[in-house]
Amino acid sequence: MSSDRSRHDEAIPTLTDVVDLDPTALSPEERAAVHAEVTAQVLKLADQLLREASREVETALFARVRDRLRARLPEIIEAALRERVSRN
Repeated sequence: MSSDRSRHDEAIPTLTDVVDLDPTALSPEERAAVHAEVTAQVLKLADQLLREASREVETALFARVRDRLRARLPEIIEAALRERVSRN
C-alpha cells in the first residue's frame, strides 16, 4: 500500500517552496483574487496538457491500427483472390 501511495504522491505536483509572506499583508479580497488566478491558470494548464495527451494517444492508436492493417492486408488480398479464382 505504501508503494502505491508513494507512486500516487509522485504523480501529484505540490508546492514545496515556502512562500515567505505575512498572511496579513494581503486583504481577504486580494487572497481571493490570487486564489482565483492560480485556480484559473492551473485549470488552463490541465486542459492544455489533457488535449496534448489526447492527441498523442490518438496518434499512437492510429499508427497501431495502420500497422495492423498493413500486416494483414496481403493476407486479405490473397484470400480474396484465391476465393475468386476457385469460383472460376
